[in-house]
Amino acid sequence: MTDETRPRRLSAHELIDLFLDDGSWSSWDTPPARAGLTKEYLAELAAAEERSGVDESVITGEGLLRGRRVAVLVSEFGFLAGSIGRDASDRLVTAIERATREGLPLLAAPSSGGTRMQEGTPAFVQMVRISAAVAEHKNAGLPYLVYLRHPTTGGVMASWGSLGHVTVAQPGALTGFLGPRVYEALYDRPFPEGVQTAENLYSHGIIDAVLPPEELSDIVDRALAVLHAPRTGIAPVAAPEPDEIPDVDTWDAVTRSRRPERPGVRRLLRYAATDVVPLNGTGWGESDPGLLIALVRFGEAPCVFLGQDRRGQTADHPMGPEALREARRGMRLASELGLPLMTVIDTQGAALSVDAEEGGLAGEIARCLADLVTLDAPTLCLMLGEGNGGGALALLPADRVIAAQHAWLSPLPPEGASAIMHRDLAHAPEMARAQRVRAIEMAELGIVDVIVAEKPDAADEPEEFCARVGAVLSHELATLLANGPGTVEERTRRYL
Repeated sequence: MTDETRPRRLSAHELIDLFLDDGSWSSWDTPPARAGLTKEYLAELAAAEERSGVDESVITGEGLLRGRRVAVLVSEFGFLAGSIGRDASDRLVTAIERATREGLPLLAAPSSGGTRMQEGTPAFVQMVRISAAVAEHKNAGLPYLVYLRHPTTGGVMASWGSLGHVTVAQPGALTGFLGPRVYEALYDRPFPEGVQTAENLYSHGIIDAVLPPEELSDIVDRALAVLHAPRTGIAPVAAPEPDEIPDVDTWDAVTRSRRPERPGVRRLLRYAATDVVPLNGTGWGESDPGLLIALVRFGEAPCVFLGQDRRGQTADHPMGPEALREARRGMRLASELGLPLMTVIDTQGAALSVDAEEGGLAGEIARCLADLVTLDAPTLCLMLGEGNGGGALALLPADRVIAAQHAWLSPLPPEGASAIMHRDLAHAPEMARAQRVRAIEMAELGIVDVIVAEKPDAADEPEEFCARVGAVLSHELATLLANGPGTVEERTRRYL
């Protein structure tokens, strides 16, 4: 990385001035203890303070972000490369615990080489205390947002840099566990180019976005509009008047659900949602374009949104086990934050391949089912279109189930069922009718609670259809927030 390509390194106070409201910053810091340190190290700390203008490698405090009170942890790389010793750790833990006590969302902006080598192991083990404090903050249902700045490596990346509900990084930022200089010294060869970059982390589903510092306040504000939205006191939303649902032939419904023009999750969000903050991947190095994960509000009601994206599922790349692991990340977010979870079923079916088998597809379906029926957050499922096989069923269990008129669910595509029963594909319409796959039949069985009409086909009236769906979702989510999550018995009773 040359001087021309290296990302701009803002000081801690420059970053704070950039994203907090003018004049709103208030420091929480007290002077560091500096206990039991050698004269040489004390002199080094004093020189670092003079050079950087701050008394430690992190500064903490609070301010207003577009009028919303937030707590802030910011590294100062100019102070010994942002390294973390005992005093910096004490400051971080004290601030995190205060944010938790005061019920504040917490924004962390690390930039660090990791553990302070002058202090060694006593500094290294502080990762445990810092991670524990962040975990307790999240256990309290409070948002924790991370902005990875250039560079963030070592013990900082492996503790408070990697625990965000939402994680964004600076373009071009060096982000990784082992610093490239250390790697080269230990192994006598350079670390491969392009691996430890924000962009590469994004492409592997480890972080949610890559944004310049100037856009930080906007993404935090939009995320907090959902994450910190009220869970109680939301005005009740009247249920839309139900439409008459005509008895359309099963095969007609199946073929309509497959029309390329049929609106999917992206148009649903565009036409029906109030706020949308897309997330990315599992956070563990995987992502799948067949699933869209986002923080969303419908009306005033917030939710974690998991939608099977028909646009991202192709013959060459059907939905794989990575999509279900991404969905399970959303389930954890909903649980941690006490937000409703909304799932959307719209899939031609999960991948049938060697990679899917070796990636644990069957196990991920099972874990999704188990996680959903036991989730300690309200749940809502929307059957939007096709619902083929276990990949569709994995997102079905919920407190409430809504279905588009031509949505359906079956163990296999009707063509697959025909191949099993008749050794041909010609009996697919007959098999679909016999298997009672339609939304209207699922409502008769008690599996579906509400059917949203298509007039006569969502593909021909996408904006109006999505608006009708959005009205139902606003009502259902507001009601779920008022009622709270169902029990396992209540969630499974509909399948008796």
